[in-house]
Amino acid sequence: MAMCNASWGTWNIYALALALCIGFGGSALAYEATLSGPLDEELAAELEGGSLLIEQSLLEETPDVREIVSSAQADYRRLLAVLYSKGYFGPTIEIKLDGREAASILAVTPPARVSKATISVDPGRQFRFGTVEISPLSQNMTLPDALKNGETASITSLQSAAASAVSGWRDEGHAKAEVTDQQITARHRSAEIDAKVRIDPGPKLTFGALRVRGESAVRRERIIEIAGLPEGEQFSPEEIKDAAARLRRSGAFRSVAMIEGEVSDTGDTLPINLRVADNKPRRLGFGGEFATIEGVTLSGFWLHRNIFGGAESLRFDAEIGGIGGDTGGIDYLLGTRFERPATFRKDINFFALGEVEQEDEPNYFSRRVSVGAGFTYFATDEHTYRFGLGFSRAITEDAFGDSDYTIFLLPVGATYDYRNNELDARRGFYADAKLTPFVAIAGTDNGLLSELDFRTYLTAGETSPTTLALRAQLGSLVGPSLRDAPADFLFYSGGGGTVRGQDFESLGVDVGGGDIVGGRSFLGLSAEVRLRTTGSLGYVGFVDAGYIGEESFPDGSGEWHSGAGIGIRYETPIGPLRFDVGVPTSGDTDGENFQLYFGIGHSF
Repeated sequence: MAMCNASWGTWNIYALALALCIGFGGSALAYEATLSGPLDEELAAELEGGSLLIEQSLLEETPDVREIVSSAQADYRRLLAVLYSKGYFGPTIEIKLDGREAASILAVTPPARVSKATISVDPGRQFRFGTVEISPLSQNMTLPDALKNGETASITSLQSAAASAVSGWRDEGHAKAEVTDQQITARHRSAEIDAKVRIDPGPKLTFGALRVRGESAVRRERIIEIAGLPEGEQFSPEEIKDAAARLRRSGAFRSVAMIEGEVSDTGDTLPINLRVADNKPRRLGFGGEFATIEGVTLSGFWLHRNIFGGAESLRFDAEIGGIGGDTGGIDYLLGTRFERPATFRKDINFFALGEVEQEDEPNYFSRRVSVGAGFTYFATDEHTYRFGLGFSRAITEDAFGDSDYTIFLLPVGATYDYRNNELDARRGFYADAKLTPFVAIAGTDNGLLSELDFRTYLTAGETSPTTLALRAQLGSLVGPSLRDAPADFLFYSGGGGTVRGQDFESLGVDVGGGDIVGGRSFLGLSAEVRLRTTGSLGYVGFVDAGYIGEESFPDGSGEWHSGAGIGIRYETPIGPLRFDVGVPTSGDTDGENFQLYFGIGHSF
């Protein structure tokens, strides 16, 4: 490939000030790194981002001289790759350390020190695509516009298109599709690149047997059943991805690897080799939250991931809340849940659960025992559906007096989760809907409890992104009157889960005499602006509003209140640590002027 030297003036693009690192009893000088050449702003930025020398020069501590030399010698290839990706195929690159060409420095005899690194790049002419042919292509595959005649001759675009062509054949069942030949010709006189890439689709294949390799405490037949790879059906990369996801979702495995085997002697089936590594069978966890009015809430769980050898899980949960708070008394929850993956179908999990719960709140008291069972259907990675039945018995007390009810429940639910990150979402949306029809056996009337939680996230910026997070909650109880309804089925607003800044469950339905009870309808609206810095700290501003009504569906005849505040977030591997300060902004409140909230994870 022809090389040419710059014949016209170069200008300095990038300069770093000489850094002085001062330590106790001595000092060390970091080196200066500069990039120069006839470069436009965009190309200069790309080259700066690809240079190890420039990256190292920004470090607070001076690197070892051998590291500097190694980085300089690696930069030839790295910068060349950047230039090729932008269509420059005849560049000249010079990298000097204190005036000495880096390529000539031997690793065994490096200089004593380096104070200045200079990178000079003349990119030459930018090449354009001439004739580009990638063939044969699968039925649904077309070449991208980036490869058309006259477009910038980016090697990255060509490689991406070739990979997409192979993927297109694999999506149609040709598992062994591959690039078999490529011819790339650079015509320097016209600054054009001609490319010809040949694809061999190979035969159309079907899935063979799933072969489990290695040792696992989970029975082999159950591993195959959970994976659910469709033996005898047409090969599909998506099916392999889904099978691996089902195994990971079971929780029994730390790692899952699906490896394509060799085509069978008949030439039409492809066995898949599966390697799994087990998770530790037992896990113990703890958590906690604090709010000014609600007090401290402590929680813990014990989990067995493979209790019967079929990836079945058994979990016990315990939670105690209201410690040191001003919300009535102590709340507690004891629960257990058994789950079996791949029951009846590969994407259906069976579950059974039981709970004993006490809620001692400012406006009601409830002690409840519930048992239930059902199925969770994982339709896609984002869509989950739940179906169940249950039995609940409770003793409650509120402004209307004591109540003792027994009901039979038929809960159903759906979750759509398109968040990019469950712990710290920046894009996408989340929606969870629950419908719980119940049949009264004693103490109340038949009815329907409905709950909806919708969240969406919008983010601008990359280095220090700003996220707008919005949430809407809706609750409705149809059937029993306000007086006859189960007290723990009614809705309140106020506190960390609804309206920050307002007293916990301070908004309900006024029944006279200074007493309130929960409403049959609820609407909650929240907005947060989350500002992230370049470090671990972030800042939040929020506004919350809540509505409670006596009617079954919000019609505006009830009462509203609101709160607002600011908060701090500190990023950790398990999610952001959250500290919020909220104040009431509307509604009647006789509580504190502000509320404090502390926990792990965003409020929504």
